[in-house]
Amino acid sequence: MKVLFASFLIASLSAAAFAQEPAKPAAKPTRAETKKALAKPAASRRQAIEENTPVEENDPADKLNAAELDVAKRVYTGEIKCELGAHVKVTPRRREGYFLVSAGLNRFVMHPVESKTGAIRLEDTVRGALWLQLGNKSMLMSQKEGRRLADECQSPEQVKFAEEMKTRPPVNLLEPAPKTAQ
Repeated sequence: MKVLFASFLIASLSAAAFAQEPAKPAAKPTRAETKKALAKPAASRRQAIEENTPVEENDPADKLNAAELDVAKRVYTGEIKCELGAHVKVTPRRREGYFLVSAGLNRFVMHPVESKTGAIRLEDTVRGALWLQLGNKSMLMSQKEGRRLADECQSPEQVKFAEEMKTRPPVNLLEPAPKTAQ
């Protein structure tokens, strides 16, 4: 009985297997579809560049005050080397106090903003970017994405300042003053 049942089961399974149609080969894309597929990356790259290309000039009604213009005079310009082989280019614009800051495909038109800490801040409020320039390093941050686009950027002046900080560290205000010999 077991043998009869097993042979019946095998016969029915093999019949079901032969009843199926063989798989059809995958359809090859036409030449037009291939061209469209190749054109998409170029379109997305072009779109990314257009999205990151700044407007020519900010609103002429935006006026910088005297303190912001003083901050603009202290901004390091030129190509500034950053960590991991990246670089940021800071170029003054035609309008006094405005700068074009570019890193890779990202380009921002920035203006100085007063800071209570003494750091130099350039902001692009439209694109949500911030260039922060400290004594020993600078960084480019995306406020919209919440991440740093470039870090440990140092102009030649900042490299000198960083070396000076290593040889003569600043006084720690939280530690007691050193006792002088009397």
